[in-house]
Amino acid sequence: MFSIRLSPQKWHFSDQNNSKSANQTFLPKISNSQNAGNNEITENAPSAGRIKRLVLTQEGRTKLNTNPDREFYSYPRFVTHVDNNFISNLTNLYRENLRPEMEILDLMSSWISHLPQEVKYKKVVGHGLNAQELARNSRLDYFFVKDLNKEQNLEFENASFDAVLCTVSVQYLQQPEKVFAEILRVLRPGGVFIVSFSNRLFYEKAISAWRDGTAYSRVQLVVQYFQCVEGFTQPQIVRKLPNVNKEDNSIFGRVMGLLGLLSGSDPFYAVIAYKNFKPIHE
Repeated sequence: MFSIRLSPQKWHFSDQNNSKSANQTFLPKISNSQNAGNNEITENAPSAGRIKRLVLTQEGRTKLNTNPDREFYSYPRFVTHVDNNFISNLTNLYRENLRPEMEILDLMSSWISHLPQEVKYKKVVGHGLNAQELARNSRLDYFFVKDLNKEQNLEFENASFDAVLCTVSVQYLQQPEKVFAEILRVLRPGGVFIVSFSNRLFYEKAISAWRDGTAYSRVQLVVQYFQCVEGFTQPQIVRKLPNVNKEDNSIFGRVMGLLGLLSGSDPFYAVIAYKNFKPIHE
């Protein structure tokens, strides 16, 4: 593992038109003798999750915008993609499930990680597609840039993290089975993987199976991502839906309220599972 913290001023951005450099990290590569230079799925690596079945069809993996994701995320977006109520629910969920001694991988992250401000974790490593956003994230000790739709392997040793987080981004994964298997590999036994999402998305960049789905089917899709990899515990679902608009008691009003379209509040969903077993903490 690397042990230095790099400042943003030291980065040298590569030419994104060069196909070889487009997917390289802006930090020194982490030593990983088992996976270095190997872009194949890591299901046969020691402690890696075996993919029992594929969840998505080929059509379900498609996107409306087929341009490289690195191009879409080439400029920083210093905005919150969900509302304050969602963020509060997410931070509370992290507060309940994460402990200070943990080493955390914040996957598909941005300029904010939504971790509780009062908690100092042992280490937080960030991943994303825009270096400027990640550099602004004060909770990250290190970060790296990688397009998981092109290359799913994570260049960490087996059992490197106690927790992996994926916030409002799972809808963009075109190879979720491989990514979830790789996450299981880098988790320590008893480690937790928390996937959170709402009803917001970059429509043209979300996969077809997500775009065309309902709130219920999207939750079930993430559950299936966990279940298709051998080694995760039974996923736990967390739902916090906005209150129905009290001034509109019609069926339409209730449905719209549940979707957060009348209340102005984003619905909160999270799916949580552990590697091998759920630990008990006193």
